[in-house]
Amino acid sequence: MFCAVLLRADIVDEIIARVNDAIITKADYEKARQNAQAELQQQFPGNWQPKWEEKQKETLRELIDLHLLLDKGKELGITGDTELTRRLYAMMKQMNLKTMDELEEEAKKQGISFEDFKDQIRTGAINEQVISREVGSHIHISNEEVQDFYNKHQKELEGPEEVNLSEILISTQPKAVSDDKDQKAAPADQPEDPAKVAAAEAKANSLLDQLRKGAKFDEIVKQSDGPTAAEGGRLGTFKKGELAKDFEDKTFSLKPGEYTDVIKTRQGFLILRVNNHRAAGVPAMKDIEDNIKQAIYSQKLEPAVHSYLTKLREQAYIDIKTGYVDTGASPNQSNKPVLMAASGTGAPTKTHPPGKKKKKFLVF
Repeated sequence: MFCAVLLRADIVDEIIARVNDAIITKADYEKARQNAQAELQQQFPGNWQPKWEEKQKETLRELIDLHLLLDKGKELGITGDTELTRRLYAMMKQMNLKTMDELEEEAKKQGISFEDFKDQIRTGAINEQVISREVGSHIHISNEEVQDFYNKHQKELEGPEEVNLSEILISTQPKAVSDDKDQKAAPADQPEDPAKVAAAEAKANSLLDQLRKGAKFDEIVKQSDGPTAAEGGRLGTFKKGELAKDFEDKTFSLKPGEYTDVIKTRQGFLILRVNNHRAAGVPAMKDIEDNIKQAIYSQKLEPAVHSYLTKLREQAYIDIKTGYVDTGASPNQSNKPVLMAASGTGAPTKTHPPGKKKKKFLVF
């Protein structure tokens, strides 16, 4: 009988768990295991095996969590579509692409199914919004908690002087020549065109003047020729000694929101903005209050999410095949079937997209 089952071509997968009206197949489970292992290998190269011993035990729990949050998202009317669109357009901007078709082509070049990629983004967005609405919005942080955290973590809060910078670059270099989308680098060490240099300097000084008169940096940076323009000109945070001496002298003397004069570089004319300037030692609490609140929020969120998912389990129909374990199971949950309007029988069903052939599964 076992061999006969293996020979049936229309049996394509094995059901290992049911969560309300959804199913989790062995293929889903194995794919999730492979993805989790790949993430660990990337995060901890050479030392991922010990962490994998524990991580793989959480695979089924995470899949069940996923379906519970998706069900709650559907109940709350959360589709994830707006966030999906926002993230896709942000990727297009970052990759200097003009259309969604071009983004899809880039995905194909990397061997990625664009539809699967969009589903992953949408699913992640739904889960994040459900957790934010159902859990995060109920987390409260008092002034006393912030002060207590600040008092107890003086050692960790202590640090060297550093600045966070953004840039605007007006280039004096020849632009790369485009030929059938293959970028050709401009020849090195070309003599500068005096007229172009003068025009670039005049433009940089004009932009700096606008900024100092109150123009919004987010708008002005769009005229930057620098490689960071698509990310709003953000360069990151630099400690004393990490920048060239000239740049360090010009930036570490400024306050947050101030700009350097126009700086001549080999690439062109540069304007640097100091977004934040942290003094050496323990910063004043008012300067890092938001960071402390975020740290406390993160500490409170994980156990709160765990409690919320436990409650969802107790309200759900969950049935798991013998041999598989949900490490997030609650002792109060039941696997008694709930009534499903779609089937009319009380047995949970898996919905399939219109027009697609319904797969058959091994049942347990």
